[in-house]
Amino acid sequence: MRRALAGCLALALGATPVGVFLLLRRMSLMGDAMSHAILPGAALGYLAFGLSLGAMTVGGIVAGLVVVLAAGVVTRASVLKEDASIATFYLLSLAAGVMIVSLRGNNLDLLHVLFGSVLGLDDHSLLLIAAIASLTVPALAVLLRPLTLECFDPAFLRGVSRLSPVAHYGFLILVVFNLVAGFHALGTLMAVGIMILPAAAARIWTRSLGALLACAVGIAFASAVAGLLLSFHADVPAGPAIVLMCGLAYLVSLLLAPGGLLAGRLPVRKHLES
Repeated sequence: MRRALAGCLALALGATPVGVFLLLRRMSLMGDAMSHAILPGAALGYLAFGLSLGAMTVGGIVAGLVVVLAAGVVTRASVLKEDASIATFYLLSLAAGVMIVSLRGNNLDLLHVLFGSVLGLDDHSLLLIAAIASLTVPALAVLLRPLTLECFDPAFLRGVSRLSPVAHYGFLILVVFNLVAGFHALGTLMAVGIMILPAAAARIWTRSLGALLACAVGIAFASAVAGLLLSFHADVPAGPAIVLMCGLAYLVSLLLAPGGLLAGRLPVRKHLES
């Protein structure tokens, strides 16, 4: 439980800010697709070396980067839009990964790859997740200005700076690295949950970027704590419990936040005028 809590804190600090920028760039579903894109590489690492942390990590990173670059090439060289090319590679990756795991492993191994085992994090996995978070935070700090401009006016960024490709591809690399970190804890099917759901919940509460990042990290960590407590006391799987708590935070925010559903139905008191 202590290792799981530390791993969730590292994911909240690294993966959730990346999810904020995915949300602002309207790439949330792309993040979900990319989380499945790492599956074939991780499965090949598993097929060759078993449940080896290094092999599955390297395989997942390579597979994710290949899919990102391939989707970019297809988008620029064909009539397909980016969402269509990502969707096709996502479906192929998911099918290939499940097939590869099934060639050697059993149903338990397949469940481990798809859904992760946050309560089974060892020291090496924890150090890997912490290292990726430690790389992500300063990288986002360096790319903050071009990333912010690209979220709101990418044409302006391309017109005034040459950093647009650097920001775009650097950000996609950070997405892949953090999805690999989330894969070791939550599996490929739910790694994107701790990235997108807290970001969506925080977006309802605030419009300031700094407050949005801080609020998303806080919601992610609080949801992880609540999910771990739920899994301990109710004897349910920890990974789905954490993602469900993130979803609950989103639903509560959707109802109660100033920009939520109920706030729009409350009567507005008029100010006195002289």
